[in-house]
Amino acid sequence: MKTNALTISVCLLLGTLWAGPLLAQNENQNEVKEQLVVPLTDPGKAGTLEVHLINGSIHVIGTNAKEVTVEAVTDSGSGGRKDGRDDELAGGMKRINSRGGIELTAVERNNTVKVESSFMKRAVRLTIRVPQRFALKVGTVNQGNITVENITGAVEVSNVNGKITLTNIAGSAVANTVNGQLTATFREVSPNTPMAFSTLNGNVDVTFPANVKSSLKMKSDRGDIYSDFDIDVDKTEPKTSRSKEEGMYRVAVEDWVYGKINGGGPEVMMKNMHGNIYIRKAK
Repeated sequence: MKTNALTISVCLLLGTLWAGPLLAQNENQNEVKEQLVVPLTDPGKAGTLEVHLINGSIHVIGTNAKEVTVEAVTDSGSGGRKDGRDDELAGGMKRINSRGGIELTAVERNNTVKVESSFMKRAVRLTIRVPQRFALKVGTVNQGNITVENITGAVEVSNVNGKITLTNIAGSAVANTVNGQLTATFREVSPNTPMAFSTLNGNVDVTFPANVKSSLKMKSDRGDIYSDFDIDVDKTEPKTSRSKEEGMYRVAVEDWVYGKINGGGPEVMMKNMHGNIYIRKAK
């Protein structure tokens, strides 16, 4: 077994198990692909997945399985200069590949699975299959999107340079990205649970069940707001806030739009700067 292929630790309740990769090399010679199966302490109960990446994408899928499966893929990389040319100072010397494998750690304790990667040389693509009743805390920074589908639970997602797509969610969500589209589709919504969706550059597009009850707080600095719900929009005067600065009072006018769907309910905040907001009714 190649020692640089993958480093994985699985911490169980009673001890620590070190396991090697189930798949050492993908059929595509330009990729390294590894897979890990993480058992749960109590497969019959709901769990939590926490994933944090610096470079890469995350795809979480809810299934009927009773364990968590983590599949990691990255380009194999051959070293050398980014422009493909050899270093002229190296002369006729041989290049030694210093690029290691996928540095991935999975830790399980009491049905909470934490997946982390300190691998920063290349982007990693994670596909994680979890039992359907799982809460998520998922985040990445660069070179990747986040996709979540078929999950029942509370979903917390953050991205910086990439889009967020939530599909067939039953529960609640707090989702935030900076540069990317944000799309969410709910088949059910948890009662009495506030939610928030925001991006700086991109549209916010959320689909709710027709019977959802929510109180909306919406703001699009340089875009428009659309909905096919019959929203009861608050048409009162804009709210103001006062703050004292250097002996003077500063008065700011809020330009949030407030409205209610089906009489109102938990607050749902939607915000972006460059883009539109779409609030859709499931057909």
